Amino acid sequence: MYQKNLQKNNALDFDDIIMKTVELFKKFPEILDQYQEKFKFISVDEYQDTNRAQYVLINMLAGKYRNLCVIGDADQSIYSWRGATIQNILDFEKDYPETKIVTLDQNYRSTQNILDCANQIISKNSKRKDKKLWTVRAGGDKLSEWVADNERHESELIAREISNLLRGSEYPTYNEFVVLYRTNAQSRVIEEVFLRYGIPYRIVGGIKFYQRKEIKDVLSYLRLISNPNDTVSLLRIINTPQRKIGPRTLELIRNFAAIHDISFYQAMLVSDNISEIPKSKLEIIESFIKMTNKLQDLNKGNNAADMITHVFNITGYKKMLDDGSVEGEARIENVAELISVAQKYDQLEAGMSLSIFLEEISLISDLDNLDETENAVTLMTVHSAKGLEFPNVFIAGLEEGIFPHTRSMIDREDLEEERRLLYVAMTRAKDKLYLLHARERTLYGESRTNAPSQFLEDIDETLIERNFGRNSGRKHISLENISGKPIPIETEKGFEDEISIGDKIYHDTFGNGIVINVAGGVITVAFEDCKVGVKKLALSVAPIRKV
Repeated sequence: MYQKNLQKNNALDFDDIIMKTVELFKKFPEILDQYQEKFKFISVDEYQDTNRAQYVLINMLAGKYRNLCVIGDADQSIYSWRGATIQNILDFEKDYPETKIVTLDQNYRSTQNILDCANQIISKNSKRKDKKLWTVRAGGDKLSEWVADNERHESELIAREISNLLRGSEYPTYNEFVVLYRTNAQSRVIEEVFLRYGIPYRIVGGIKFYQRKEIKDVLSYLRLISNPNDTVSLLRIINTPQRKIGPRTLELIRNFAAIHDISFYQAMLVSDNISEIPKSKLEIIESFIKMTNKLQDLNKGNNAADMITHVFNITGYKKMLDDGSVEGEARIENVAELISVAQKYDQLEAGMSLSIFLEEISLISDLDNLDETENAVTLMTVHSAKGLEFPNVFIAGLEEGIFPHTRSMIDREDLEEERRLLYVAMTRAKDKLYLLHARERTLYGESRTNAPSQFLEDIDETLIERNFGRNSGRKHISLENISGKPIPIETEKGFEDEISIGDKIYHDTFGNGIVINVAGGVITVAFEDCKVGVKKLALSVAPIRKV
């Protein structure tokens, strides 16, 4: 039906551009011949990332004169999830036996130590063309492999290292650093720590965690539960998922609210008094109000993390995202990561847990307005980093189930692609490369203890420096070993131990205050500004420091 409608509208779907061209060439060989004469010499870059349709088209165009030059690296084929097949480049010599191969194995970017480690990892793959990268930049710093207690500690190690390396610099070059990770959801805790340390950052190939649509939508539902009169949040999600409450109906409710000087939600409660709204729409509005009431009742006996789960399921939002696509899966993972954030408030009583969670999240969002054109550390997924280079590269989350991704653990070909992905990540580094993993990580709403990535075992220990013993079961050693100065491990518990009742603190938004209570990672502070008053703050995210 979709294809018929395209044809009826004389329209062409983007995905069909190549397919229809191939169909044209097959049906009308004389047209193919015209283009073969037009393009006698053909060059294809990034050939390892071509898909089947592109392969067929290229072979048809080159079929007459066979003057085809392809450039690519089988070790950098990382896009199978969007249709690319590594076989195109591996089988090229079979398709064109007269091929002349020119191996470009000199690297002009990285030090030899970085290349040696990357070569050791990628050499374990079976589907590849054998080569060994080399450079005139002999030696170089050893790679740093660091184990962290958890994901927040991992981010602390990165933030501290960047701060230490740039300390004393009149013009700090934040843009010489990049943090790479396997999935977008990993950026959330890195962002929070960078905000706390005052490190400017930008996200490339993605959106800042709290600016992602699915996160803003779920937070809008939560704000509506906490405050039904929040019209901005209500209007954001009233038709997400689609409920067929159209702009005409919304305008009628808005006008009624303005005339009677009540909130939009209050107007919805009495919408049967708006004669212009048809009965079918009134039934939808009533259903929405019942759903909201149900969520408000649940909030009386549930913490913030549980409320996100309820919102996700009861509103139909999860069903909307779960469309079988890679993008839908990533969005679901991001909402699960929001649950990880909310779990820090589990110890608070029901109802209060959600309100304090929303208060702290709003503070993070307010601070999350750094100018992306400024000198800043780059945060990105490895897939987004291909083709880029940085003097200093941090690769976070090198653990089984994360990198390599849990989806790759069954299929050997998928595992080889994960290995190629790490190879790409490592070869982004020019001078210094850091490989990080955590003993425990809360991700997608679950706390798990993962083994370090199996790929790390392939690296020669003479090329790497660790903050733990090689055979010590990855036992943590004092962080004095890294930079010469002790580094506090600011887990929620650790930071709580440093804060006591009576301590004076400074909050970046609220100013000076005195701690009047400490409980379970949450402090109660009486601020000097009477307009601020008394606030409960989560130590894990609040931008505070002792004074």
